Amino acid sequence: MPRSNRPRRRPDPPRSERAASDAREDLDDFNPERVLAGFARLESAPDGEWRVRQVTTRNAAKVYTCPGCSRAIPPGTAHLVVWADDNLFGEEAGIAERRHWHTHCWRTRTFRYR
Repeated sequence: MPRSNRPRRRPDPPRSERAASDAREDLDDFNPERVLAGFARLESAPDGEWRVRQVTTRNAAKVYTCPGCSRAIPPGTAHLVVWADDNLFGEEAGIAERRHWHTHCWRTRTFRYR
């Protein structure tokens, strides 16, 4: 009987080994930027204290309007979410009034006094 030239099929690994290999793959994809993206940093400016959180391209899913330039921030564009840390009505009110800014617009904003 002639021998087949096809390689033998390896059996699938047990479920526990597959889960362990998936966990190792997750650790290999560790990205510190992705981890820190969920945390807001505190920035001090002449117009007050601000909480600033980075939104990555992966997490940017909606269209927002930048208050700095009044242009749209399309989905898939990295940008910043900013809210006042020292809001008069408390932290919840500051978070409710958060705004999405282009990174460049936030860095180059002007501090106008009335």
